[in-house]
Amino acid sequence: MSGNSLHREVSPYLLQHKDNPVDWLPWGPEAFARARAENRPILLSIGYAACHWCHVMAHESFENPETAAVMNRLFVNVKVDREERPDVDDVYMAALQALGQPGGWPLTMFLTPDGAPFWGGTYFPPEPRHGLPAFRDMLRQISTIYHDQAEDVRHNASAIGARLGRLAARRPGPVPSPDTVAGAAARIAGVFDPERGGVRGAPKFPNAPLLALFDAIAADGGSRAEAAGAALDRTLRRMAAGGIHDHLGGGFARYSVDADWLVPHFEKMLIDNAQLLPLYARAWARARTEPHARVFADAAAGIMAWLAREMDAGDGAFASSLDADSEGEEGLYYLWTAEEIATVLDAEDAAFFARIYDIRPSGNFDGRSVPNRLAHPDPLTDGEEVRLAGLRARLHDRRRSRSHPGRDDKVLADWNGLMIAGLAEAGMIFDRQDQVARAARAFDAVVASHDRNGRLGHAARAGRLVWPGLLDDHAAMILAALALDRAEGGTARLPRAEGWAEVVMRHHMAEGGGWHMTADDAEVLPVRSRPGTDTAQPSGNGLMAQALARLALATGNPAYAEAARATIAAFGAEVDGNPFGVASLMVAALLLDAADQVVVVGPAGDMATRALLRTAAASGRPLLDLRQIDPDTPLPAGHPAAGKGMAGGRVTAYHCRGPRCGLPLHDPAALAAALAPEPAR
Repeated sequence: MSGNSLHREVSPYLLQHKDNPVDWLPWGPEAFARARAENRPILLSIGYAACHWCHVMAHESFENPETAAVMNRLFVNVKVDREERPDVDDVYMAALQALGQPGGWPLTMFLTPDGAPFWGGTYFPPEPRHGLPAFRDMLRQISTIYHDQAEDVRHNASAIGARLGRLAARRPGPVPSPDTVAGAAARIAGVFDPERGGVRGAPKFPNAPLLALFDAIAADGGSRAEAAGAALDRTLRRMAAGGIHDHLGGGFARYSVDADWLVPHFEKMLIDNAQLLPLYARAWARARTEPHARVFADAAAGIMAWLAREMDAGDGAFASSLDADSEGEEGLYYLWTAEEIATVLDAEDAAFFARIYDIRPSGNFDGRSVPNRLAHPDPLTDGEEVRLAGLRARLHDRRRSRSHPGRDDKVLADWNGLMIAGLAEAGMIFDRQDQVARAARAFDAVVASHDRNGRLGHAARAGRLVWPGLLDDHAAMILAALALDRAEGGTARLPRAEGWAEVVMRHHMAEGGGWHMTADDAEVLPVRSRPGTDTAQPSGNGLMAQALARLALATGNPAYAEAARATIAAFGAEVDGNPFGVASLMVAALLLDAADQVVVVGPAGDMATRALLRTAAASGRPLLDLRQIDPDTPLPAGHPAAGKGMAGGRVTAYHCRGPRCGLPLHDPAALAAALAPEPAR
């Protein structure tokens, strides 16, 4: 039997710590009751299964019997998986930042027995290092302060609590117009690296919500889109060339530690790839006649292949992440030496691969090499690319014989929802019905494991569900349902999407606008946050605003549009004050005022109907609402094309923006021209 309580948990991260000599408890009433009964502070440690520095601190401190003895004597020790309980992580990460410290994981916070944070940090070494105190020394000091300086602890907890109130605050302002959004996007693009893409400096994150905003602006073309379009194109191309991109197995790591996208922090997360997949698919759609279009197509295809090969959780839904470490070493699975390459490929092929993928005799990272194409980012000749694909496949086969990084196979509704939406859209753009079918299978699996009487849970594994779900879960799954309906040309999932929207309205509504992260019947935390700031993923309110805007487009119901506008307006002041944090809300504003609504009126399965649908799907328009209706099926009364039918008895497409629709179109080429970006002047 394990020495602590985590052996009863199902989170892979918590199970990594079940054999620690630390007397860990999971988050819950038992931990707080013990802390109150024994008058001991709580040591709250938050991490996730793929986190390299979480593993480092575990090996150095939590597996050390002497350190564990200090922890067990002085504290009630609580472990939290941030992916399983993002609501808990959200509150205590904000508490750390209220102390003036940068965030990160592992998160180490010290709480009073009622859960109020009074001090904290992230990683602490076992010995003094890099200006950080030794972990054991700090533990003793914090315990002494808690017992001997109670007034100081109360003061700190009160000050942090006041700052935490900002998590629930709204920052009201007007809903931005398309011109205002374009101006904000240009301002954001100004801080992007003009050579490497991405925000200047290191480490370098994809910042996918910002890229999605650029994408929405760039799709229209014209002079106002130039800065955003250039930043998007440069970033996607350099990321695809860099070591952050797994050139052998597909998919992208969470970030690069340098400014060149060369050396990744090797963990691979579902959430990052969920956001990047549709971006690369749309980039290919718009650049398909350009020589570099292959870069985008290959990146998207790699994500889809990785997803199918390594991320299926067994029932069709998708696992959460792959670890950065294998055999106790970060990145070992992904790194190569020139000698290893030579054992797989003959001399000529090895030299060719090494030249293109930067495999150096002395390595490009700690004596080994991260495969990358930063020196050869553009496609070579077709024959050379075919040759390289074969070499990559052989090296990938060899790599699969290595010890594979650990996989966190819990199923998160929000991350799955975004991947399902992205996969459905990519399948639509590339005309890959197998990918649409995979997205549909994942959707059905999440519904089966997470939906209870029309309401979603958050995280599922081994028959256990974290309940109730969060704002993000419902919003992302609404987007997934609507994306699948667009890809499949129907409305089969629309009732379920509307049901989830009703759940949010009933359980998550925040006074004054916007939505709370947690439900009104969920566990009470020190603050009930109203998340409006994007991180590596869109904020909950940004996702919900987009979901409501999409529902308005799908149904013609103005109540959804009004709710979306109210959500955006709750954070409207941030468009001027901090546009970097509200990109997802600005995309929602564009969906309300600048969406491309394309309706194809014609018999389902008719060749002409299929040709027009395919043309619209392949346009790469991020704000596209595409639907096919039979000639005898009316559109909702609120749709701008309501009442329109087959003109002249022929299959007809209508392209609408706002309340107005263009002339009826029969020719796919004419529809393609209507959806093409405006040339820059």
